Formats: sequence, structure tokens, C-alpha cells
Amino acid sequence: MENYLNTDFDFNSDELLEVFDELPIWSAPFGLKLLENIKYRKNITALDIGFGAGFPLTEIAMRLGETSKVYGIDPWEAAIRRTMKKIDFYKIKNIEILHGFAENIKIDDNSINLITSNNGLNNVSDLEKSLSECSRVLKKDGQFIQTLNLDGSLIEFYSIMESVLTDLNMDSEIELMKQHIYKKRKPLQEYLLLLEKHNFTIEKVIHDKFEYTFADGTAMLNHFFIRLAFLNGWKSIIPVARQTEIFKRIEYLMNLQADIEGFFKLSVPFVLIDCTKS
Repeated sequence: MENYLNTDFDFNSDELLEVFDELPIWSAPFGLKLLENIKYRKNITALDIGFGAGFPLTEIAMRLGETSKVYGIDPWEAAIRRTMKKIDFYKIKNIEILHGFAENIKIDDNSINLITSNNGLNNVSDLEKSLSECSRVLKKDGQFIQTLNLDGSLIEFYSIMESVLTDLNMDSEIELMKQHIYKKRKPLQEYLLLLEKHNFTIEKVIHDKFEYTFADGTAMLNHFFIRLAFLNGWKSIIPVARQTEIFKRIEYLMNLQADIEGFFKLSVPFVLIDCTKS
């Protein structure tokens, strides 16, 4: 019997449920756009950068099929363990995990047909080095496709934070906030110029956006993913001794806005960039 005809799943299994939620809500809008624009074909070698807990690495590998090989690179040890569990449970045979950083990819020159990154290159320590490595490993005319959220992301929060810091004459903290945004999210035109510098030809740029909507600012600040992914960065802008004071002010203003509008939202504009190696 063909393996795919074996559908004897135990839907009450803890093991099944542990790996069932492989797609984080945050990653989904970026990832769907990415998956729509990949050039799928047989007999290629692919690389997914910053796969986290397994998305979109496992999805890409399954869509390409076993005639292709897919590498995934990420430095996050706990996430790698979870991804390995998914790979084993899904019985995926064409993935090889690389525990490491995009700045130092342990793959031969000109050996990859497809590189993908779902909002992963936003988080590297050295963007120039990472793009240089992508250019090194990608074959001529290979596809390099990525998503990233833009510097206008979460503008509703940052506008309120800036107004609080302005009222308190905290000019140096305002500058730190702007540096924090720039480090994580370069202006699009600057990013495109970096790609061209590293021998990539921009084929298309697709703009999109989604919104995180909350009942109020208190709900937003207590949301698990906000605390996991953003709050430490926001706290790093403010002196420790003043964090409680500042965030109480921010929370109050977000809640005031929610009382007026009926909700508090965070806008997340993003782009898909599709390139080929020149």
C-alpha cells in the first residue's frame, strides 16, 4: 500500500496535537504570500532561512516533494528540537537541518536553486553578511524570495510611545526608539539597494498588510506573542527604573484610544521581494 494511503491518525493523541499548530498566527500572512510566489519544480535544492518552529520549512519541503532537498538554517535550539519532532511525525524525508546563522551558511558555493525566508532576515545580526552568504550559495538565475515587515509596522504603538517620551523630555530615548526600529526594519528602498549590491535582480515587490486588533492596550501588552517577540525590545529603550512609569502611561493612552474607537489595533505593512541571482 502507498504510504499516503495510511490515514490511521489518532485525533485524541497528545503527540498529534503537540505538532498540529505548526503555523503561528504572526507568520501566517507573510507565509501565505511567500508560498504563493515560490517557483515549485522537481529536482532542486532549496534553503529556508530562519524557520523557527518549522514554518515554512516543512510546508515547502512537502510541496517540493522527495525529488528535491531542502535545507533549513536557524540558531534557535529549542525551536529546532520542535521542528525535528514535526519532521519525524510528518515523515518528511527531504529536509536537512543546519544549526547556525545566516551570516555563516555551511553550504557549498553556487549549490542552491531556491532560497526562502519568511520574515527571517529582519532578525539577523549582520544583514550585509547574510545577504552576501545568500548570494554565495545561490546558483545563477536561482530564486531568492523573502517576506519582511516594513518600518511602519506597529506605528500605533510607537506613536504613543513617542508622545509619552516627548512629554517627559526624554529625547535620547526617542532616538533609541528610532534606532531600534531601524535595526529591525530597514526602509524598503535601502533594503532593495542592498539586494542589488549583492548581485540580486529584483523581479517583483508585492505590498500587503494585516492588522492585530485587541480589545484595548492592556490586552495587547498581555498578549503572549507581544511579550515574547516585542516587549523586551521596547523595554530596552527605557531605563529600568522608569519602565513601570512609562508603560503605565503608554497603556493608559492605548486604552483611552480603545475607548474612543472601540478597539486598539497594530498595523503590520509588509512586502514580498522576489529576486534572482544575476
